[in-house]
Amino acid sequence: MFTGIVTDIGTVRALERRGDLRARIGTGYDPDGIDLGASIACDGCCLTVVDRGRDGGRGWFDVDVSAESLSKTSLGDWAEGRRVNLERALRVGDELGGHIVSGHVDGVARIVEARPEGDSLRLVFEAPEALARFVAPKGSVALNGTSLTVNEVEGERFGVNLIPHTRDVTTWGERGVGDRVNLEIDTLARYVARLREFG
Repeated sequence: MFTGIVTDIGTVRALERRGDLRARIGTGYDPDGIDLGASIACDGCCLTVVDRGRDGGRGWFDVDVSAESLSKTSLGDWAEGRRVNLERALRVGDELGGHIVSGHVDGVARIVEARPEGDSLRLVFEAPEALARFVAPKGSVALNGTSLTVNEVEGERFGVNLIPHTRDVTTWGERGVGDRVNLEIDTLARYVARLREFG
């Protein structure tokens, strides 16, 4: 489980096809503190660490991305040098600053509009039709692993505001119109909708 509070920006160092996709991600995390088999959310997708080490003082870890994950997420858009949002798994006693995030991406949303709004940046996303019904005004979504509050919803489109701090400590300052991003809907919204089906 995660909180949607990004704690590091990693860099894709290498990509290798070996049945699944093997990715090496450079990180500010201490590799000595990363267990093999640990879960790290990479742009919101929970991936398992299969190797880790250090090159020239900077740490790295390797993950395998399955064909299923590639088909359901934007990880297939990764290229060497791309920066990605990272979050270590939640531990008992950690502060829950965002909302409960599983790291199981539901689908891919697309940025359709970006405009300044005061000091913030307003982004409008288009969600897949099957997921749009789970997005509610003032509810939470995880986008590329970042817990964000929905401002408004209109059909399959919804908007969020990114304050300067969020853009500074994540990769959101590098995203723009047309980009695909990983979308995880709020778990609570999913269960409420499911219960209503039997109401």
